[in-house]
Amino acid sequence: MTETPSASVEAPAEIAAEPLAQRIMIVTDAWEPQVNGVVRTLAKTIAELRQMGCEIEIVAPGDGYFTMPLITYSEIRLAIGARDDVEERFFAFAPDAVHIATEGTLGWDARAICLKHKFPFTTSYHTQFPEYVHARFSWVPLWAGYRYMHAFHDASGRIMVATPTMMERLRAHGFNNITAWSRGVDTELFHPAKRDVANGVYKDLPRPVFAYVGRVAVEKNIEAFLALDLPGAKVVVGDGPARLDLMKRYPEARFPGVKNGEELARHYADADVFVFPSFTDTFGLVLLEAMATGTPVAAFPAPGPIDILPGTGAGVCNDDLRAACLEALELSRDTARAVAETYSWRACAEAFRRNLEPLPKPEKKRFWQRIQLLRRGRRKPLAA
Repeated sequence: MTETPSASVEAPAEIAAEPLAQRIMIVTDAWEPQVNGVVRTLAKTIAELRQMGCEIEIVAPGDGYFTMPLITYSEIRLAIGARDDVEERFFAFAPDAVHIATEGTLGWDARAICLKHKFPFTTSYHTQFPEYVHARFSWVPLWAGYRYMHAFHDASGRIMVATPTMMERLRAHGFNNITAWSRGVDTELFHPAKRDVANGVYKDLPRPVFAYVGRVAVEKNIEAFLALDLPGAKVVVGDGPARLDLMKRYPEARFPGVKNGEELARHYADADVFVFPSFTDTFGLVLLEAMATGTPVAAFPAPGPIDILPGTGAGVCNDDLRAACLEALELSRDTARAVAETYSWRACAEAFRRNLEPLPKPEKKRFWQRIQLLRRGRRKPLAA
């Protein structure tokens, strides 16, 4: 069938009258046990949706498929040859709505299945993929990355985007079917009470402590942080392909590795400033996690920080990252916590559900009747 871009969707309010989906299929190439913002966002959203009474079918690489590691990001495994099984799961689950979270092999499989059967679907834009690829492979031009993203997302009913800045950036690159989907934070796990427990996780380091948490890779621009002339100590929490090289080049910095759960919360809480040097994230969930523990943020004015921090007193955006770090030292930890408390995972899940494109009941009934006929022996899609 011919693929055409969907109409522009400016705000969730426009779709409030649509029936809300109860049975939701979510297809993602990024899933547990991976540790990253995409996985945390999906896991928290799914947990809230289930509490709201939704039935969720998650299609992920670990579901018994043959997989290969993504080049330069081996934690992500790409499923190969999964399309037939994904289609069978689509038939068996009979979803009200399908959301395709990532642009990997499973994402392309799900997209093809939805287009084949003329079933509406939504997508989300979690990573600035063109910038990510260009940062790792400078010979790949940005326009090529955006052409890939257009090929994937233009057939989507709605592209869910985390921040106004990213929405405007995508519009500038010709994307029209965009709607807002913000993020949340676990304010119980990430809490100021985790600070200075038994003198804290940084008790042997000079103060102040400036910390980064996240994947240690070139696209995160961590060297811009490590190269700063700052008092006290610098800490990089996490792992990734750039970690060993950065450890050799910046031996004065501390690299404690990956932390999860309570340990992660304490590494946020015991920092004096959280430093976020990335230009390639679309939101930066780690910003909210740091703020929830009371730790103010220093960042470049990039997508995510520029949407969250200015005017809040919870952090500083500045093209001079050193100046932002030193100014953030003077901010109130109570204020940082208060700003984080305005972001909830329930609101995030509710927005996600509103953004879906479930089939209205009459169309849904006719659709699944056609599918039943198809499965009884007709192996090509019936006319709509």
